Amino acid sequence: MVDSVNTQSFKDLYWGEESKVPENKNGELTQEDFFSLLTEQLSMQDPTKPVDNDQMIAQMTSFTMADSLSKLNSNFESFASSMTSNQALQASSLIGQNVLVIGDQAQLGADGKVSGVIVNEKASHEMKITIEDQYGQTVRVMELGSKTPGNIEFNWDGTDGKGNVLPPGNYTVTASAKVGGEVKELPTAVTRHVNSVSLASSSQGVILNLAGDESIKLTDVLQIGG
Repeated sequence: MVDSVNTQSFKDLYWGEESKVPENKNGELTQEDFFSLLTEQLSMQDPTKPVDNDQMIAQMTSFTMADSLSKLNSNFESFASSMTSNQALQASSLIGQNVLVIGDQAQLGADGKVSGVIVNEKASHEMKITIEDQYGQTVRVMELGSKTPGNIEFNWDGTDGKGNVLPPGNYTVTASAKVGGEVKELPTAVTRHVNSVSLASSSQGVILNLAGDESIKLTDVLQIGG
């Protein structure tokens, strides 16, 4: 007759003191925590039924992969943050400069000038630019006539239809033309002045703060200067 094996005596013989899992203030399972738990598991096993080697290897492999992915994610976040900081440093050179931005919002500054581009993809006729003030009132209409396909540059001297100088402020610039016998609104890009640069989240990247209390992403800039 075979005597039963006292698993507790084996545990006391080879593991005089139970392994303690170190406390982690961050609440995350570290590599040290994992091996402490593994040691505890081995100390509690039945010597007549040891843990299968394949199972143990699978556990270790699983933790190693999870730990590697966690470190990779942390490294990527650091890299993304570094890239955003570098972009902000480069974008700081734009402060005080003009940039061409897709849109219809213009800022009439002290120099009394507004410039931009009309995106004209097809031959058009009776092209015109309509300028409205902040109250939606039309202050100037500029007739440009017929144009071949291509980007059409425009300049406004800050005066109304009677030649009166208008005050600085925000204005809306829209372009329209007859294309294929139908009047259509055409996309515009307006030159804006960069006042400052902000560093937003990694997803938003660098933000340019323009004159006229408007902000845009650095990626929205079509051209620098002008």
